[in-house]
Amino acid sequence: MLYAVSASVLWGLFPLYFKLLREIPSFDIVVHRLFWSFVFLAGVLLWRRQWTWLGQALRRPLVVLSFLLSALLLSGNWTLYVWAVNDGRIVDTSLGYFMSPLMSVFMGYLILKERMRPLQWLAVSMALAAVLWLTVANGSLPWISLVIATTFALYGLLRKIAHLGALEGLSMETLLMLPLVLLVLGVDSWRGSNSFTGAPAGVQVLLALAGPITAVPLLLFAQGARRIPLSMLGLMQYISPTIQLLTGVLLYDEPFTGNRAIGFCVIWLALAVYSAEGLWRFWRARAESTAGST
Repeated sequence: MLYAVSASVLWGLFPLYFKLLREIPSFDIVVHRLFWSFVFLAGVLLWRRQWTWLGQALRRPLVVLSFLLSALLLSGNWTLYVWAVNDGRIVDTSLGYFMSPLMSVFMGYLILKERMRPLQWLAVSMALAAVLWLTVANGSLPWISLVIATTFALYGLLRKIAHLGALEGLSMETLLMLPLVLLVLGVDSWRGSNSFTGAPAGVQVLLALAGPITAVPLLLFAQGARRIPLSMLGLMQYISPTIQLLTGVLLYDEPFTGNRAIGFCVIWLALAVYSAEGLWRFWRARAESTAGST
């Protein structure tokens, strides 16, 4: 739980960081996030002399395929998120991450065959009602929120069933994306449009720091995903969107009134139902365990 909470707090602060890079195209930021994450993780693996797993993993096609898929999901999620933050849509991204825990519960039901209890069904149904309300009231589907919620829930699912540890798994993801990343950087350099070489020194430092800043919370998240049930993992995740929402509304004056506020309130109510049910079951199980041990 501590791993998952720490990751969520760090993610909640990301808009502040990416606003500092708003002069860099969103796709370029993601490319550099992947590149510098690989450099950082390679350094960690080299320091720990932790390479033996790599040859074994690369000889297992299903493992490679699953991590390639998770890497693509993560890259897509990053690209949309960074673009939305710098396009003044932090509130929309926060809605996506508010929806992600409930999406994780639903993914667990569909794919992992985890049983959904009545109150969990109620929470998921309320989230669906909120999406329908926002769609009808605003005249358009909240696609940014839906794509962010779906891609991140699928990523969490893949990391839940991954055959590698947190450090190894994230290193595999960045390694599999490295050929594409180097190709993009090479083409940009040849065309004279490399965002890193043409940026001021301060921006170059921020781009380079995107590696550890990206990798650390993902490692924490992966550690949490492997140790707690998917439903509990979802519970921890809405710390991040709360911080993001407050950032968007209070610091960057994004609109949060009328129909949008109503939709958010329904999502919050759904999360309250889901959280209360989960906490009640946790404390009941703990009480039964304590009684049994005595």
